[in-house]
Amino acid sequence: MLAVPAFVAIGAMGIAMAQGAMAATFAVSGTNFKVTSGELTSDALASYVEVDRSVDGKGHPVSLLSLKQAALSDICQSTGVNTPIGRVTFRLSAGGDAGKVTADSLVIDAEDLAGDAKFGKVEIGRDASTLDAVPGTQGKPGSFGLQVKGVSVSGVKSHAWSAMGGNFKLKGLKINVGLGGKECF
Repeated sequence: MLAVPAFVAIGAMGIAMAQGAMAATFAVSGTNFKVTSGELTSDALASYVEVDRSVDGKGHPVSLLSLKQAALSDICQSTGVNTPIGRVTFRLSAGGDAGKVTADSLVIDAEDLAGDAKFGKVEIGRDASTLDAVPGTQGKPGSFGLQVKGVSVSGVKSHAWSAMGGNFKLKGLKINVGLGGKECF
């Protein structure tokens, strides 16, 4: 009998997340990662300041970047991890000659992002609780927000703490794990 209320609560949380009323979050690893792409495009972007938390409770300030439908010419994601046998590099790459990388509802919690950007209609300084360019992406009332309809960034370089999305398509996917391997930058 206790299982029924638990299933109802889980279902309600799932519906709330799907409707954007509740953020889907997880504890970050405590190690950020590097991301590069030749070009990132999206029909819409919404962003506000957030804090990611690692399991040890440490906070990591980020810009939550939510992209409605994203396309990347290519992608490289890497991180280095200290292990008992030395520093191990995890590196994921895709796209390029194999074709574009695409994702729906891509959310990146970025510590920084550099590149050459072109924005369509932009609203900077909008209250984060009123963002509407990307459904389900709103921050706290009174918080700084930014949104763009139509965005392109070339030469993307970023340090991020997390990324999540739906319907990821990674053409030409390659994953390499090794001692002292080469990171994206």
